[in-house]
Amino acid sequence: MASQSKKLSQGTIAVRGGINTDDQYGSVVPVITPSTCYRYQEFATPREFDYGRKANPSRRFVEETVAKLEGGADAILTNCGMSAIHLVSVALLTPDDLVVAPHDCYGGSYRLFNSLSQRGYFKAIFVDQSDPVALKEALSLRPKLVLIETPSNPLLRVVDIQEISQQAHDVGALVLVDNTFMTPILQKPIDLGADIVTHSCTKFLNGHSDLLAGILVFKEQQLATDVLWWANNIGTLTSSFDSYLLLRGLRTLAARVTLQQVNAQKVVEFLVNHPKIAHVYHPSLSSNLGHEIAKKQQKGFGSLLSFELAGEPEIMPKFLKALNIITLAQSLGGVESLICHPATMTHSGISAQARKTAGISDQLLRISVGLEDVDDLLGDLEQALAVI
Repeated sequence: MASQSKKLSQGTIAVRGGINTDDQYGSVVPVITPSTCYRYQEFATPREFDYGRKANPSRRFVEETVAKLEGGADAILTNCGMSAIHLVSVALLTPDDLVVAPHDCYGGSYRLFNSLSQRGYFKAIFVDQSDPVALKEALSLRPKLVLIETPSNPLLRVVDIQEISQQAHDVGALVLVDNTFMTPILQKPIDLGADIVTHSCTKFLNGHSDLLAGILVFKEQQLATDVLWWANNIGTLTSSFDSYLLLRGLRTLAARVTLQQVNAQKVVEFLVNHPKIAHVYHPSLSSNLGHEIAKKQQKGFGSLLSFELAGEPEIMPKFLKALNIITLAQSLGGVESLICHPATMTHSGISAQARKTAGISDQLLRISVGLEDVDDLLGDLEQALAVI
């Protein structure tokens, strides 16, 4: 029999979150706890849970599971990915503080930091973190927070988490890493120096495109406790029912991520060799920015890829309309394959100049490869490309 002290694998941790914790009935799967309030033990003596806005047993199972997966001390589950990033902003930053974010980060993150900085909540600058000179110049301003997003959305550029974290810590900054694309199955930012890891749980962690949630995972307990005060203060937390669904989604995380990655690699190989594709972006390609870094800090290359169509702009709607299996939608990480046009979807909220600076062209498409039979996916792409 294996020793109980043996460190569990990521897949086992994901599967067993909350399992066998019910002492009342012996339920293998944890019950959903919808209660918003909890009876005090006696006067001035609350239980572990006292009010649903602050904490909930169903939510706690998710937080504990994802914290274990990321190797963190604690976690806070929120009602969407953007509320998690907003929570960090509110909890940690003042008007005199500076955030350094990637110039090619997710459009929602760019929009949030840019709009809040314009209102004077804090200062924000967006830099190419793969450019050592630009990064050094930004860090010389002594930021309070550095956001790292790797691989980036949507161009899958990879930067060195360990190197940037060390440089950020040298100037007294906290490091927040968005690990949505990789998940803890393929990348562990805390092990590489991050102070906080965030996910849009809407994506891979849930994996079924049927709930909104976000999470923050903290390396140190005190930081988690400080941010939780603000989470309770402004009310960013998610429901017990969504927590239950998310915990159920987590059980298949390792299996889903593994197969989706295999499918994506075959899609990449197909697109790279197709004459109607101008360029393909995926960390597995030697031409991709940060390919060598990806081999070092990731356990795989993931199931997100982007590509640019060759030809005139008018072919874009024809190609998208011709797809039968791959669905035009904004999200990612679900069991179904989705395709996104960043310029009019995920990154439409930022200026055309900002998109140009980040390298996001009008011919760019991003695919989140799902769990369909890969031959069906390749056939769908092949027949759609034949139309243009």
